[in-house]
Amino acid sequence: MLFLALFSAAKRNKNSFMLKRNHRSSHTLDRQDRAILRILQRDNKTPQRAIAEEVNLSTAAVQRRIAAMEEAGIIERNVAIIDPETVSATITAIVEVLLENERAQTVDRAKALFRATPEVQQCYYVTGGISFVVVIIAPDMRAYESLTRRLFAENELVKSYRTLVALDRVKTGSEIVIP
Repeated sequence: MLFLALFSAAKRNKNSFMLKRNHRSSHTLDRQDRAILRILQRDNKTPQRAIAEEVNLSTAAVQRRIAAMEEAGIIERNVAIIDPETVSATITAIVEVLLENERAQTVDRAKALFRATPEVQQCYYVTGGISFVVVIIAPDMRAYESLTRRLFAENELVKSYRTLVALDRVKTGSEIVIP
């Protein structure tokens, strides 16, 4: 019921726009939803009371809006972002992977393997002469070498791969610019 009320109210707002997430549901974001999302991206532990003050809503309204955005899949997860060096994960590698072929079965198997590997922090299926760009975080070079053997060198799906080892984490983040 609340979702429908938010949806109807936002639909009338000419400054709102529509987002769809994995065909699960859609939710119209208005100015206040976008402001809430910007705050949550900076610090997910911001008290709802403080968010309410900043966006000129009641705490209950903020709570309902956050719940509706979680239900709609706009807010996917609530996580802690950990500095890899503090847990001795010192190797960050960006790997370009070229598959043997681009058949759907090959691509799907590679995607499943990368998704199931905890050291793979990010994985993008891309165009431009390679198949995937994979970001891996490992504790040391020995662990990284072992991982590359399993994921790439001894994998019949992979034709070739190239590793770029990061010298410095200049900028990392997960915030999306929300207009």
